[in-house]
Amino acid sequence: MKLVARHVEKPWGRTTLPIPIDGHDTGARIGEIWFTRDDAEPMPLLVKLLFTSERLSIQVHPDDEQARDRGLATGKTECWYVTAAEPGAVLGIGTREALDGEQLRALALDGGIEAMMDWKPVQPGDFFLIPAGTVHAIGAGVSLVEVQQNSDVTYRLYDYGRPRELHLDDGVAVSRAEPYTDDLFLRTGDSRPDCQVLATSGHFAVAKGTDAAAIMALLNGGPVWMVPIEGEITCGADRARPGECLLVEGDEPVFAPGTLVLAASQPR
Repeated sequence: MKLVARHVEKPWGRTTLPIPIDGHDTGARIGEIWFTRDDAEPMPLLVKLLFTSERLSIQVHPDDEQARDRGLATGKTECWYVTAAEPGAVLGIGTREALDGEQLRALALDGGIEAMMDWKPVQPGDFFLIPAGTVHAIGAGVSLVEVQQNSDVTYRLYDYGRPRELHLDDGVAVSRAEPYTDDLFLRTGDSRPDCQVLATSGHFAVAKGTDAAAIMALLNGGPVWMVPIEGEITCGADRARPGECLLVEGDEPVFAPGTLVLAASQPR
């Protein structure tokens, strides 16, 4: 099934996107493209494309238990695969030192959190797992694929003076403000493996590769979300190129020569 591409305008989005996107209005500041069904049936995972021209807010998401305590269905663990990065592009992931709640709140209020963030230079092929509770921000000039639990809960801690609501009480309460661990990061560069596991968590598994059969076997046969990074996927009557996404549930996908795919599934 080819998923519907929902274009989401954001103040930090781009009017010119790095890849051709069907239906893109060049006057719109597109920050995200959400891949969804064309019916109302919710999916357990949400796959997005993100395009930034400015830094996103410094923010955090709750885990499942914290979300349920707040009347929400699920928390939000996510991961990022960088597809393009302008010179000097960075991602802020974790803080440079461990902070307690009072310290985090004070830094969010006076703006010191911006300097406390661990701003990591990035390049295409970088992959980051972002567990719920991680304080994070996406910098300007980055394009990436995001795989996440299908929850839209975000607590903004700091927004560079932009006139948007902050959520300090909830944000501080659910944050683990501490350095990011290297075992959650992979630098895959321009490698083209048959099938490489990027992450396995209690919420999703993510792989990168050029071999459709190997990816489907690794991810237990489906349903599998497939995003072409390069090339083209065909599955039954459906076809996807960069900027699109297939949900593979039955038929075996076929990759055109030279195709590289990011794929995700729920764990089993």
